[in-house]
Amino acid sequence: MDILDSVVIGAGQAGLSASYHLTRLGIRHVVLDADERPGGAWQHRWDALTMRDVHGVAELPDDAAPTRDDERANVAVPATFAAYEQAHALPVIRPVRVDRVTDDDGILVVHAGDREWRARTIVNATGTWTHPFLPHYPGMETFLGDQFHTVDYPGSQFFRGKRVLVVGGGASAVQFLGAIAPIAETVWATRREPVWRTDDFTPEAGAAAVALVEQRVAQGLPPESVVSVTGLMLREQEREAERLGAYADRRPMFERIEPDGVRWADGSFERVDVILWATGFRPAIAHLAPLHLRSAAGGIQLDRNGRGTTAVADPRVQLVGYGPSASTIGANRAGRAAAKGVHRALAERVVPTP
Repeated sequence: MDILDSVVIGAGQAGLSASYHLTRLGIRHVVLDADERPGGAWQHRWDALTMRDVHGVAELPDDAAPTRDDERANVAVPATFAAYEQAHALPVIRPVRVDRVTDDDGILVVHAGDREWRARTIVNATGTWTHPFLPHYPGMETFLGDQFHTVDYPGSQFFRGKRVLVVGGGASAVQFLGAIAPIAETVWATRREPVWRTDDFTPEAGAAAVALVEQRVAQGLPPESVVSVTGLMLREQEREAERLGAYADRRPMFERIEPDGVRWADGSFERVDVILWATGFRPAIAHLAPLHLRSAAGGIQLDRNGRGTTAVADPRVQLVGYGPSASTIGANRAGRAAAKGVHRALAERVVPTP
């Protein structure tokens, strides 16, 4: 069977960036994408999310960022990705859902059902969207109302006139409250007290936040999102919810869920019709388990003190959209770094650390 120089797993922003740079370096590769159409995770976002609502989409290498503020994000970004794939003749194969990656006497084998690809290196760009995190609370299976995770968000109009419990302390929870509070009753619960940013989010502040994530990855700890260390900010579209008090009465987490609502730690009961879990995502890396990349601390340690993309345990593996590169700007930079890592691994014929 033909042995490729590299296989990129995932055709979101990080995967396309990596493929672009691999192509420029003359590295023979394919990109395997689980979706039937271009667009990565963006094609699965809710219809009410417009380009005006998102926190920014960085441009792909040698391209311009989409700027159509009033267009749906799940239309504008996929259209941009599709045009980019075509313009640069990127070798994307879809739909291909990778099951696992194994090692066959020094060659990495990417398995997808009854198909497989063999390569000397891989670039993993599977992101987090397919791995939503849903915490378990006693009684949640007894709840008679609706429960949604961010990945299933039906749009704000679904909640009109209902009593909605929003769970989570990140940017998504803030955005959901901003959209829902003007048309429904809302209750907000978080594990920790929200940290609000009162100063401007400067490039220096962004670099400091990324550095905190890099420290975790450098130690082999599971990564936290960049957003989790930047603090929360309200945009203009959330000011009406702020005026209505949606952010003022944040509650600590409940102890259990009952058929008609939740029971707080003090024993009081809160009736709700819907629970919206804005509890984030985890890296989608289960298919890499056969390579034993995780450290004793539970995460995948990356080179260059967490600023690189090369797995310390196996330099044939590059991870983009993981840890500090799990943002649109970081993903593009990581794509370039990953291509250089692949080039280096091919030149040195590296082997995994025992």
